[in-house]
Amino acid sequence: MATIEILGVPHAYELTAPTNYPHTLVFIHGWLNSRGYWQPVISRLSDDFQCLSYDLRGFGESQSKLKTDFSQEQNYFSLSTKSSRAVVDPFDSVYTPAAYTQDLADLLQQLNVKSAWLIGHSLGGTIALWGAAQMPECVKGVICINSGGGIYLKEAFEQFRSAGQRFLQVRPKWLGQLPLIDLLFTRASVARPLERNWARQRVIDFVVADPEAALGALLDSTTEEEINCLPGLVAQLKQPIYFLAGAEDKVMEPKYVRHLASFHPLFSYCGDNVIEIPDCGHLAMLEQPDAVATHIRSLVKNQSSVVNC
Repeated sequence: MATIEILGVPHAYELTAPTNYPHTLVFIHGWLNSRGYWQPVISRLSDDFQCLSYDLRGFGESQSKLKTDFSQEQNYFSLSTKSSRAVVDPFDSVYTPAAYTQDLADLLQQLNVKSAWLIGHSLGGTIALWGAAQMPECVKGVICINSGGGIYLKEAFEQFRSAGQRFLQVRPKWLGQLPLIDLLFTRASVARPLERNWARQRVIDFVVADPEAALGALLDSTTEEEINCLPGLVAQLKQPIYFLAGAEDKVMEPKYVRHLASFHPLFSYCGDNVIEIPDCGHLAMLEQPDAVATHIRSLVKNQSSVVNC
């Protein structure tokens, strides 16, 4: 594991060897996940594409040197007023998708990555879209996986945010030591049970995520302002933008993926930039790595052919 310091936080990353393909594939994980979830897809692509994966600030191994203990974590939740705030400027907080994109821009600059396709899962997809807007010269295209939205349903989002906060509060450090706790994570948000090793990784990532980052990323990515700005963001992008949806995804249903995709010119009239993966829930890169890798390969190769023509 290599690290690069960004805003005082060491960011863990993995970069595969260069290839003849001129653009680096940059993989951005979702909320409470880490870079390792991309390994099955990267292993299928790295012979032909240079691949970069990294842990977002506060997740995985991209942690501040000052660790927060359990009592401090509980105090943070009790004192937090974030649940009621509205983000006016997307750069005000360090946990908005736009702010995470600034981290990404710094990472790419330090690694001298000048041309990239951004591939983001769930929250990572939103970060990738912001990346395309903020770095138009560097970002050649975006592939969003299990990522969409752009419709703010007040009651539904309030329930989601409240449930997310309660979920985060129940995670003592010893949780990962409970026998069979990983079995719960084999089935959460997926169409078919995951292998136990991935379930164990989900438990680890759930427990080790920095409390402020976990709560901040949840709340700052689901404000009314943040959700409502996504369609306009997608509409202004000049790069090719594609969306992979899980047919059985209950977290980000395909209809919401199509809604956001429809604001981009590639959507045309029938969703030409949306690909639905059968028998797939919210973790497509783990549930269907062959399909995800095949679609990524096809999309980036085909786009390069179009540009070259």
